[in-house]
Amino acid sequence: MKLKSFKKGIHPYEGKELSKDSPIQIIHASATMVYPLSQHIGAPAKAVVAKGDRVLKGQLIAEADGVISSPVYSAVSGTVKAVEKRIVANGSKVDCIVIENDNQDETVEGFGGSRNLEDLTDREIADIIVKAGIVGLGGAGFPTGVKLMPKNAQEIDTLIINGSECEPYLTADYRLMLERGAEIVKGIEAALRLLPNAKAVIGIENNKPDAIKAMEENTVGHDRISVCPLKTKYPQGGERQLIFAVTGRKINSKMLPAEKNVDVLNTATCYAIYEAVYKNMPLIHKIVTITGEGVNNPCNLDVPLGISHREILEIAGGAKENVVKFISGGPMMGMAMSSLDVPVVKTSSSILAFTEDDVAVLPESACIHCGKCMTVCPQQLVPQMLVKAVKSEDFEKFNALGGMECIECGCCSYICPAKIPLTQRFKYGKVQVRKMNTKN
Repeated sequence: MKLKSFKKGIHPYEGKELSKDSPIQIIHASATMVYPLSQHIGAPAKAVVAKGDRVLKGQLIAEADGVISSPVYSAVSGTVKAVEKRIVANGSKVDCIVIENDNQDETVEGFGGSRNLEDLTDREIADIIVKAGIVGLGGAGFPTGVKLMPKNAQEIDTLIINGSECEPYLTADYRLMLERGAEIVKGIEAALRLLPNAKAVIGIENNKPDAIKAMEENTVGHDRISVCPLKTKYPQGGERQLIFAVTGRKINSKMLPAEKNVDVLNTATCYAIYEAVYKNMPLIHKIVTITGEGVNNPCNLDVPLGISHREILEIAGGAKENVVKFISGGPMMGMAMSSLDVPVVKTSSSILAFTEDDVAVLPESACIHCGKCMTVCPQQLVPQMLVKAVKSEDFEKFNALGGMECIECGCCSYICPAKIPLTQRFKYGKVQVRKMNTKN
């Protein structure tokens, strides 16, 4: 059978062998937990607790503040120490709720209680997903409740479940499919209730044959859920690339998947839906990968949201002395961290520790016009022309050349022999175009 895929892309070193055989370990909360009010695309949540308040595990501590927003819940019982600005993984300071854990694990009433999907109306399912604070856990962070309630819900014919986990080194979704596949399928069933005419397709790269097998076994007898093996290639998990690979439909930066009668959810998001709908649990934990050549014990951990990166790295045996870079997320689209004293949030996926900085191996040199960047760009752009426009501050030309279609996957930077930081330049160019459009 010919594997489905998209055009172009790259095949970077995978690095998944470091942690892929490590079963998920459940980690307990630490003494101090930090909850940023913005852990999603859209408006930050609004704190509903104040300094001195006692909170319970599973309690709402920040409510959604708008249609595109998402609430935040405490993963511990304890006392609110402060509502103040703290540094997060990207280096910025944002408003956070700081809770001192009392280690009592006292929960709100009904937390963890079982529910049957058949006993719930479609409206109740939608409300549960919205109120649980679930967002896209593949990294995008778009509120899931909004995504599952498009205006054309009756016209959505395909719900794609992203199990590709195409970023090198990451294995959290892989372990989730192996160990909690039945629960993922139950989450998909709940999502399909909101898209009555859709069939779900679970896309998994073929470098994960046991995950493909596990999900095929868990979907036996489901006439609305199937598994689609995908060619292993980066960025196979990018939303636009995944939609094209599975359906052949193309979308661009000005379109939502729903406009092509498609919706997309991550496997971890489906697991969170399962916990919310069936177990009455808001989103208060997630699975992350701790890996890289600089980690003493690469592993996959189920951690409470709000715990610091430093503490979970210590649980993984700590880092080696010769680590030169820590990254939050994957090596292609993640961000270098200047500090590990930052909280795990809904969109956190990993801590990578590297003993060599590939980006800093060679200094940037002049473009040699080899065209390699063009041969790998999954958006069919011409990066060498885009970067020239950015360097000359000609953002109208950058826009005209399709710069806003860049998905910031890093393929061009990866392949560039001149070591030009193309992706970073395009991020800057996109910011300037948005500013330009706002003024107009």
